[in-house]
Amino acid sequence: SSGKSSVLENLVGRDFLPRGSGIVTRRPLVLQLVNVPRAEGEVEGEGSVRAQFLHLPNKVFTDMGEVRREIERETERLAGSNKGIVKTPIHLRITSPDVLSLTLVDLPGITKIPVGDQPSDIEAQTRNLVFEYISKPNSIIVAISPANVDIVNSESLKFAREVDPKGSRTIGVITKIDLMDRGTNSLDILTGRVYPLRLGFVGVVNRSQEDTQSNKPIAESLAFEEEFFRSHSVYRTIQQHCGTKNLAKVLNQLLMQHIRDHLPSIKTKINALISQTEQELSSYGSMNKDSDKISNAGRLLKLITLFATEFSNSIEGTAPEMSTAELCGGARLYYIFNDIFASGLDSVNPTANLTNSDIRTAIRNSTGPRASLFVPEIAFQLLVKPQIKSLEPPALRCVQLAYEELMKIGLSCGNNEMRRYPRLHAKVMEVVSDLLRERVSPTTAYVESLIAIERAYINTNHPDFIGGSGAISDLQRKLERKRKEATRSRIREVNKTIGSARNRSVDGDTVVVGSYGTVEEIVDDM
Repeated sequence: SSGKSSVLENLVGRDFLPRGSGIVTRRPLVLQLVNVPRAEGEVEGEGSVRAQFLHLPNKVFTDMGEVRREIERETERLAGSNKGIVKTPIHLRITSPDVLSLTLVDLPGITKIPVGDQPSDIEAQTRNLVFEYISKPNSIIVAISPANVDIVNSESLKFAREVDPKGSRTIGVITKIDLMDRGTNSLDILTGRVYPLRLGFVGVVNRSQEDTQSNKPIAESLAFEEEFFRSHSVYRTIQQHCGTKNLAKVLNQLLMQHIRDHLPSIKTKINALISQTEQELSSYGSMNKDSDKISNAGRLLKLITLFATEFSNSIEGTAPEMSTAELCGGARLYYIFNDIFASGLDSVNPTANLTNSDIRTAIRNSTGPRASLFVPEIAFQLLVKPQIKSLEPPALRCVQLAYEELMKIGLSCGNNEMRRYPRLHAKVMEVVSDLLRERVSPTTAYVESLIAIERAYINTNHPDFIGGSGAISDLQRKLERKRKEATRSRIREVNKTIGSARNRSVDGDTVVVGSYGTVEEIVDDM
């Protein structure tokens, strides 16, 4: 509504943008103007104009009416036909001898009240869309405001101040100067007395809606604009700072100056990126386009060997880069075997699910119809074998944890040169994963066989096996310790009882209480 699209058309000198009331620009339009030499014999203002869309790279437009219809079609393709707004831009390149080289972006205006298919947060969406472009420090902000609206209420200047508080890259454009009330003018605004901008203000006069509908040529509109500022009693004093032609020159100069100011920093960033990329490329190794199959086979063998070496170093703990935040590689495997597996074995209760009734029943079943004086060995085996079986779950869990850790080691391996070939790296990981997965079943079967071997033959001659005599000796030692404890306990009780009868004598047997509280029995030989 402030005339953004009209300003662009005046800069191009052609009528090519959709026009109408309400919101018309519903997608950002990135307009690249390219100045080309004028053909021989071509009159100024009548130069051939060529337009090309990025989404139609092989089609060149010479009819500006067709360009307008293509913009409308492409807008409706994504934004719909009912006032919807999308952030995906339309890229249009126009070459002409009558334009100055510029790159402009026509953004949708801020919508306060949603209409049609617009969502309830349309104001926030358009605001975010505008800020996405004007926040870039390398962009120049063209803040367009209508002259028949108080400048202090200008949304464009408000947004520009938020991202450019110093006003170093904002230029103001005042439109609709010819529609101001009689007795009023924009002189104070154009001269920067109301709202100062470092790049200043430029006043322009666009075609009215009536002129657009009547297909008034832009050339006539530009001539009317020039005559308006030259003959106006107020604006003729600053006519060198007004008009579309002056705006185009100012924008072109600002763009050139902006490029010169920011080119060194851009060049520095590009050189840094080039250096970084070259270092990364050199780390991948050299690649000869004319290399034959033999050299490729050697390179493949080298990559696989490096992967195997890195895998081995991760397990051995000699890798150049090791994590300090958590255990990994061989240290993690050691932790699995010596901590997780060991604690799992310690948590196994050797007498779990084994009651006196089970023992009694096993002894009776092993003797058959005969009474037995001693515990049969068969009964012992019947009771022990299920307990040995309880060692199997911790062992199988250890196998699974070791497999998972080896998989993690494999995923963490792969030098930069191998990652240069993503398909090769993926294939190597696939082969490593298959090999490890194939060894899980044999390893599990081997662990189960070890448990089965221990269950099949119980070696009673093993030094750690106490046997029957050892069990009896151990029982006797326990009983002896209990008897001594009981004796000491009785002595302590006697000491407490006769504590008040120290040094007292009786007839017959005499009990003497020593000075240290020990009890001695003295038999009278008389």
